[in-house]
Amino acid sequence: MAEMSVDLVAVERLLWSGRASFVSAQTTEGQIGIMPGHEPLLGQLVEGGTVTIVDTEGQRIVAAVHGGFFSVTSNTVRVLAELAELADEVDVEAARRVLADSDANEEQQKAAQARVRAVEQKAHV
Repeated sequence: MAEMSVDLVAVERLLWSGRASFVSAQTTEGQIGIMPGHEPLLGQLVEGGTVTIVDTEGQRIVAAVHGGFFSVTSNTVRVLAELAELADEVDVEAARRVLADSDANEEQQKAAQARVRAVEQKAHV
């Protein structure tokens, strides 16, 4: 099976690093899927998006991301997010409270939407 090296990094920490067979990300140009051997590219992540990584064992790693970039070479993917949170770390109830709060600003709403979406994507295998 073909594989590539993947790093998912936020400003404050490394969230995941390892070998993967597939990466999917929401970009300003739309959803993109990346497999080993992909053409090199640089993309911008959307505010309040998600990134999904399928490792070489078939496990899905899903993260809510809020802005940033990713770079792709034929055998590496580097996701460099401004903010990121693994789906397994999300406090879903807190995110839903933000979504229900009419005083929450647009940035807070987008981040909360991404958190809920990441958890939902992780649950649907």
